[in-house]
Amino acid sequence: MRLIITGGGTGGHLFPGIALATGMQKRVPATRVLFIGTSRLLDQQALAGQGFELVALDCGGVKGLSFIAKLRSLLLMPGAVVAAIRLLRHFKPDLVFGVGGYVTGPVLLAACLLRIPIGIHEQNSVPGMANRLAGWLVDRICISLPCTPPFPPAKTVQTGNPVRQEILAAASQEKQVAEVPTVLVLGGSQGAHRVNLLMLEAIEILVAQKVPLRLIHQTGAADQELVTQGYARLGIEATVVSFIRDMAGAYSRTDLVVSRAGATTLAELSVMGLPALLIPYPYAADNHQVTNGEYYARNGGALVLKESGLTGEILARAISECLHNSAELHTMAASMKTMAMPDATDRIVDECLQLAAWTGRSL
Repeated sequence: MRLIITGGGTGGHLFPGIALATGMQKRVPATRVLFIGTSRLLDQQALAGQGFELVALDCGGVKGLSFIAKLRSLLLMPGAVVAAIRLLRHFKPDLVFGVGGYVTGPVLLAACLLRIPIGIHEQNSVPGMANRLAGWLVDRICISLPCTPPFPPAKTVQTGNPVRQEILAAASQEKQVAEVPTVLVLGGSQGAHRVNLLMLEAIEILVAQKVPLRLIHQTGAADQELVTQGYARLGIEATVVSFIRDMAGAYSRTDLVVSRAGATTLAELSVMGLPALLIPYPYAADNHQVTNGEYYARNGGALVLKESGLTGEILARAISECLHNSAELHTMAASMKTMAMPDATDRIVDECLQLAAWTGRSL
């Protein structure tokens, strides 16, 4: 089996691709995987040590850019398609699979021209531009959440969003109940400055109200010292880090999460059954984080607090109400768990094998 996975630019794009590659090699051990991504450092770091081949394609996006930048990207497109055709002819894939990001465009178009089976995965509730356009070209569309606008129904299947194996393992363990509840604060891999400031304001209020809690706070590199000093001044028990490498361990110690509403984080929270106060990033493309968060809120697993108009006082009240009402917190946790799709990777692998016509072979 030869599989090309294309996408990148964010962890949200790459992590499902890595999960698919790992799942495919587990199912079909002889599988060879080539990632076609961007030249961004994040792509290189996310794939470092994974054992997969990686090629960067010279192209650019268009959404949210100036006219000159858009023109430059459009001028690069024909060359990127030609380069992608060369890569595909050399690698001879059984399947090309896109996980989002502008780099997928020329690769999927090349696969279409070469009549290679194509699948894509959309993590968010509002499809990105690359996936919206690709939806008309591809053979199978795997989605994490119901999408608006919807993809063509005949070739769309809800598989869920792949979650890392260590988090799946942690979710299967019985949670230890601590005397003092722990609140986990996440702002994405780069942190979220506004969320960091809101938490400092909220914790000052909660300390004054003598609300017992512990904190695990992922700040991003820029705000780590600021938040560390702020919590130390307030005398609160807090673990403050720029980036959490052991997410499974952090989730296992957590009772309530304050977070942005990225699709990968939400998939992990649902698998772990963790209730959440979601503060969607207000500048996300097509406001997709709000739509992501509202999907989980409608099902009772989370509350959405829009950043516009949100204050430390409002956030403190929401945290306090959740922690003081253990029955409600338990109900939210159970509701979050019902939305989990822990077998998402296997579902996507199944779809890929069907596309590549491998299901009838002796694997």
